[in-house]
Amino acid sequence: MLKTWAYNRYMPRKSTNNPNELGLRLASFRKAAGLTQAEIAEALKIPQTTVSFYEREAPYLPSHILVELSKLLGVSVEALLGLNEDGHQRRGPKTKLERQFEAIQQMPASKQQFISKLLGEIIAK
Repeated sequence: MLKTWAYNRYMPRKSTNNPNELGLRLASFRKAAGLTQAEIAEALKIPQTTVSFYEREAPYLPSHILVELSKLLGVSVEALLGLNEDGHQRRGPKTKLERQFEAIQQMPASKQQFISKLLGEIIAK
């Protein structure tokens, strides 16, 4: 007799995502990267019809595909899954300019205004 728990253990879990939402996010990131379905398929070594299926109706993506898509599209896996808002993946350490802007954010408002005015004048030239 087949135990219920063993049967359920091997069944795919229902996705909490609406299948269309996952596909819409994937298509949106793909288009933002300026790639076609065919280019994605070639890079992942899968048929173009599979990429189309992922964008149209797949309830979830295989984990290895998620990781490769993340790298290819330059977004985080979390963004592909809809777990964060911006979707941009940090690669490497912060730039000097990013560190400077963070330091400026910690300064008093008067100093921030002075720096903002100074930058505005420099940029306007």
